[in-house]
Amino acid sequence: MLPTKFRFSPLLLLLALPVAAAGLSDPFDTTSMAPLKPSPQLAARVGDAPCANTLPATALSAIDVVDLALCNNPQTREVWASARLQAALVGVAQSAWLPDLDARVASGRNFLESRNFSQSSAALTLSWLVFDFGQRSANIENARQLLSAAAATQNATVQSLFLAAVQSYYTAQAARAAVLATSEAERAAKEGFAAADSRYQVGAGTPADRLLAQTAYSQATLNRIRAEGEARNSLGMLANAMGFAAQEKIVLDEIPRSMPAVAFQQDVDALINEARQRRPDLQSAEAQVKAAEAGVEVARAQGRPSVSLSTGPGWQDVDGLKTNTGNIGLTLSVPIFSGFEATYRVRSAEAQVDLRAAQRDRLRNQVALDVWKAYQNLNTATESLKATADLVASAEQSERVALGRYKAGVGTVLDLLTAQTALANARLQRIQAGLDWHVYRATLAQTVGALDYSLLQPAAEGRP
Repeated sequence: MLPTKFRFSPLLLLLALPVAAAGLSDPFDTTSMAPLKPSPQLAARVGDAPCANTLPATALSAIDVVDLALCNNPQTREVWASARLQAALVGVAQSAWLPDLDARVASGRNFLESRNFSQSSAALTLSWLVFDFGQRSANIENARQLLSAAAATQNATVQSLFLAAVQSYYTAQAARAAVLATSEAERAAKEGFAAADSRYQVGAGTPADRLLAQTAYSQATLNRIRAEGEARNSLGMLANAMGFAAQEKIVLDEIPRSMPAVAFQQDVDALINEARQRRPDLQSAEAQVKAAEAGVEVARAQGRPSVSLSTGPGWQDVDGLKTNTGNIGLTLSVPIFSGFEATYRVRSAEAQVDLRAAQRDRLRNQVALDVWKAYQNLNTATESLKATADLVASAEQSERVALGRYKAGVGTVLDLLTAQTALANARLQRIQAGLDWHVYRATLAQTVGALDYSLLQPAAEGRP
């Protein structure tokens, strides 16, 4: 018989295995499977810079707004956590290929009429599922496809939040521009009232003309006050979108003044085809279909036989009599009848495939509609932006002529007020057209699945 220290060496070795495994925090490297944190590492931005929790001291650009919104919005943390959770479940599925090691230790005291004695035992069991007709492989495929779906869902959520941040930013910019436009309209109305009052004082104008000019001046002042209120509200909403209090002081960067290019005006069919390749929500739906197909294989494999291997040493001490044991064996498990559970599990899994496929096909049609509408809206906004530039130019010329004629005494106050109102409306329409163009440009990129920081770079101005 071997010495005691040699007899227990295998037992000690097997006990050391889980201790060594515990030192591996991620043996299957599932961390690298999960997508990156949404921001500030989104798209082309590199580095491991932490998310900012304060507003920068400089004026905010569109990139700054998007970065802060993605950093501070709970939805980005939610979808990132969901993706990391699914990556860990891939590790759970992969762990089924490894053996299980269990230790059992028992100690007790037996009380009999004739005598009492102690009994102790210890055992270490290694069990390994050797063959299961593809169930583990199907589980891993299911987990991997669900991870792909989670990563695509994160991308879709990020793009939706990205678009919302862009819209909030340009809405605030448009509100600021409206303040300037209404202030300029108020200045012009004040000048018109001064001209009417001057003509009235020298007897060349009527009281009605003076009152009309004064009313127009008061209305212009009211419009400016309302525009300032809307601007303050838009800044509060922008601060809220970035995760800050509404009363935070925000300074916006200047919007580059440039006419849009027409690079986006390509074949809409090509854009739809590109969207069907790139849209993250459609990629998620496709991954859900593949995961459901793997689920069918899992359900079928659950009703098939499996072969397991088990082995391990044991030790027992009964009233001073010590015994060392060991065992090794194969177990064949054959499911015979489970009340038709396996049948209905397969039917349920197959119906799940049909459900996911129908959802994917419905989304494919919706993608085409989204791209079509965004494309037409951007076309309309581009043409409107060009038309309003001409409208403002002609309205400014008309207002200058009407004011000159009125001051010279050859024009009426109604001509002047009409020209001033037309100029004020033209400027506001120009501001709205600019807002629409920036938002629809980002919307088209989002419907194609290409919305990222490159859209906001100055070199990309005029690109969809």
